[in-house]
Amino acid sequence: MSNRHLARSIAMQVLFEWDFRGKEQKSLGHIVEHDLTEFGAGLNEKDFTLSLVNGVIDNLEQIDALISQYAPSWPIEQITNIDRNVLRLGIYELKFAEEVPPKVAINEAIELAKSYGGPSSGKFVNGVLGSIYKDIPEDEKIALEEKTKKKADPLTEQSSGDKAKDETLDEETPNIEK
Repeated sequence: MSNRHLARSIAMQVLFEWDFRGKEQKSLGHIVEHDLTEFGAGLNEKDFTLSLVNGVIDNLEQIDALISQYAPSWPIEQITNIDRNVLRLGIYELKFAEEVPPKVAINEAIELAKSYGGPSSGKFVNGVLGSIYKDIPEDEKIALEEKTKKKADPLTEQSSGDKAKDETLDEETPNIEK
């Protein structure tokens, strides 16, 4: 498992627990500290985990509005806690973070949903994130791809696993055009 994937996994676990406990801001620091210690021993991407968690929380209102818009049949509180927080993380990376290419962000969210969610979680997350991606204007998609390519250091920013996932994205995520 790549460091970035593990960092995303820990961020999702933090968000899950925070959401489960009633979204109390005061408990967040303890949850992050505990989960990084418990699940992230030797993790080189602790700052990445923190930036994901903080980014989701800072943009929560907008992220939840996008979930409501793109999954109108599912009121946000009726979406399972895992799927809801995987979507939050995926939407944050897709629309706000601009650290990884959009297709990698979507694929990572799908993998988290498959690993931690139910049997249809991967398809649900793919459907929502794929729809959001399709609605991004083409010029913005190109700009995002270029921006992330310029930022990426092939040895540290994007693991070979992320690159392979990006290349096989069409097979796993049919809703997304390559």
